[in-house]
Amino acid sequence: MRAIGYAKSLPITAGEALLDLDLPAPAPRGRDLLVEVRAVSVNPVDTKVRLRAAPAEGEHKVLGWDAAGIVRAAGPDASRFRPGDAVFYAGDLTRPGTNAELHLVDERIVGTKPASVGFAEAAALPLTAITAWEALFDRLQARTHAVPGAAPAILIVGGAGGVGSIAVQLARRLTKLTVIATASRPETRDWALGLGAHHVVDHSKPLAAEVTALGLGAPGFVLSTTQTDRHLAEIAELIAPQGRFALIDDPETLDVSLLKRKSVSLHWEFMFTRSMFGTADMAEQGALLDEISRLVDAGTLRTTLGEHFGAINAANLRRAHAVLESGKARGKIVLEDFGG
Repeated sequence: MRAIGYAKSLPITAGEALLDLDLPAPAPRGRDLLVEVRAVSVNPVDTKVRLRAAPAEGEHKVLGWDAAGIVRAAGPDASRFRPGDAVFYAGDLTRPGTNAELHLVDERIVGTKPASVGFAEAAALPLTAITAWEALFDRLQARTHAVPGAAPAILIVGGAGGVGSIAVQLARRLTKLTVIATASRPETRDWALGLGAHHVVDHSKPLAAEVTALGLGAPGFVLSTTQTDRHLAEIAELIAPQGRFALIDDPETLDVSLLKRKSVSLHWEFMFTRSMFGTADMAEQGALLDEISRLVDAGTLRTTLGEHFGAINAANLRRAHAVLESGKARGKIVLEDFGG
């Protein structure tokens, strides 16, 4: 089967940073589904793994943790889906990735693909939707537990990125919070507003002053999707006492003592935790994706596809990685089909 992977951790400018490969087709076992991949999207985790995790000598590593496709076979213990079903999912960090014609995934972390959108639009959603949902509703409890005395508002840092794009929609459509997104360019500001943000502030400026100028009061919730180390002091200043703060990125250092004065709780969201550790509630991710699918089909949520880069091949994936590493992506970059 055709796949894209790498043998060495290299800068994306290197011609061998990602390679077109011919690999044996995998076979499903246990609760696995064998999925014919029709579309994938690219996430920051792809670039991080490429740079940090070198394969063993003589081997290749296949990246990719977002896919939409068709079930072709199922393991003996699988019961949720049958061959021919259209699905979407975000995969498992500990297993080979989705940048392959055929891919194995545990059925518990798979959802039914939204019927109202194509494979490319569906592939843009799983990883970021799970991350945003878990951060907002499982970690911050933004729907169910208000912060006493705080403004009923949430600040989403990086509102035009992959996770920010779906977090803005979820917060706007499924809560009564005022949604404040951050963006620094006209096109990303318009993107965040189009997704439903009530306000957009400029994260290239001091965030505390930007949020204060809105006249809403101190927000009870903050979700940071990018450059948390750069913004942490401002977040500690602007968030309400006893507020809740979640982040998803990987700052080299994080001075959490800044949060003590206000008794701010810190929540780190990593959507691969359930699959990585086989947690007792691992199937919640499949149920979550089914709900995302329902909300898309109902018109409540829209795909966050930002750019379509064409066929799934090494050259196009190198382009996608380069854009992500530049920090200039808006929404999700998607690739579709493996060509003839």
